[in-house]
Parts: sequence; C-alpha cells; structure tokens
Amino acid sequence: MKVQILLFGQLTELIGETHLDLYDVADTDAVFSYLLAKYPSLKHADYQVAVDLEIIQGNTHLTTGMTVALMPPFSGG
Repeated sequence: MKVQILLFGQLTELIGETHLDLYDVADTDAVFSYLLAKYPSLKHADYQVAVDLEIIQGNTHLTTGMTVALMPPFSGG
C-alpha cells in the first residue's frame, strides 16, 4: 500500500523534500510515527493535516493511493 505525503512551506525546509511516498502505513498515526522518528524537528513544527483534501483532527485510516498533506499555518485576505 502506497500513500503520498505532501509537504508545504517551512516543512519542506525541515525535511528537504516536497513529497514522500510511504508504504504499509495503515493510518495517520503510523505516518506521524515514521515522520517524527526520521525527522525529529517536526515535533516542534506547527501544521495542519489534510487527507485527500479534507482537514482532519485525530487519527484517520488510510488506503492505497490516498494523499496526506502537512500544511503550516497560513493567512490571507
């Protein structure tokens, strides 16, 4: 199972990538466990999470082909 992770803003600077492909992650908790283990600086970053274009709060089940986006706070008018 493949899930694409998209990163925006300062998160791309912390990780050095704009996207990652992760395999065999069942839910967003597994994604965060992987990312925090590999990129500890994310622990102190402020960001929202969306799964397939929908902002989520809490753990979400993932299936093949889903996209998880990590987005720093943004403002605009």
